[in-house]
Amino acid sequence: MTDAELYRKAKFFGKNALLWRRKFMGLLPEVQRRRLYEKRGFGSIFEFSFKLAGLSEEQVRRVLQLERRFQELPTLKGLLETGGVSVNKLARVASIATVANQEDLAEAVKLLPQAAVETLVRDERFQKLNGFLKPQIEGKSVRAHNLNLDEKVTARLLELQEKGLNLNEVLMGMLDRRDQEIAEEKAVIAAHLPERQSRPVPVRTRKVLQKEHGSKCSIASCKRPAEQLHHTQTFALSHRHDPHYLAPLCKAHHVLAHSVNLKVWEKRTQAAI
Repeated sequence: MTDAELYRKAKFFGKNALLWRRKFMGLLPEVQRRRLYEKRGFGSIFEFSFKLAGLSEEQVRRVLQLERRFQELPTLKGLLETGGVSVNKLARVASIATVANQEDLAEAVKLLPQAAVETLVRDERFQKLNGFLKPQIEGKSVRAHNLNLDEKVTARLLELQEKGLNLNEVLMGMLDRRDQEIAEEKAVIAAHLPERQSRPVPVRTRKVLQKEHGSKCSIASCKRPAEQLHHTQTFALSHRHDPHYLAPLCKAHHVLAHSVNLKVWEKRTQAAI
């Protein structure tokens, strides 16, 4: 057996082991209701689960808690009982799950990797309107007042304040001019775009986006480094890198953005049939 064949078998068996483990976990609520473990001579459902599938007490408790949490959420309950997705993903979305959003969450946990699911839940909790997701509950985040200003900058600002100038007006004027300069530069870039561009994003476009968003993800509630430039207008259709429709995103938000695009595309395709 070659290394490649050995790896292929290990991967295949490992993947199927996870699948059957999830399906076993989905049976536990019914095993508990019927007290099947007693009928088969086990001291508890924890002993039953450990001896038959190697599950820890914590894992069993999590499954039973989720089953109770999903009593009024049949779509998510169905995923738990059939082993459709991992218990860890279902546990992540349980805190934000409602009757209204259970269908969307079920699609999300089936489609997204664990890190993206965690990001989705965090965004919902922070309730930030970010262009891709709509919050379930109205809310507003509070930023800490820590600007890390250089001593020279602080001294200059204090000097202006001592002269009787309104620092809020001075700073807002500077910020407005900055926004205007960026908007004008983006407009110039967009006006001179060719009808069809190649896949790499031009350096000038990258620079103006970095000037606008810095090095972080452009989602307001996210502080992770940006790793991808996301086209809010699908590049495969537009073939243009218009800076008005580009957003730097971290890996997790980029996955989320593409999952939303995929969902919209599927709905459009179904509507056209």
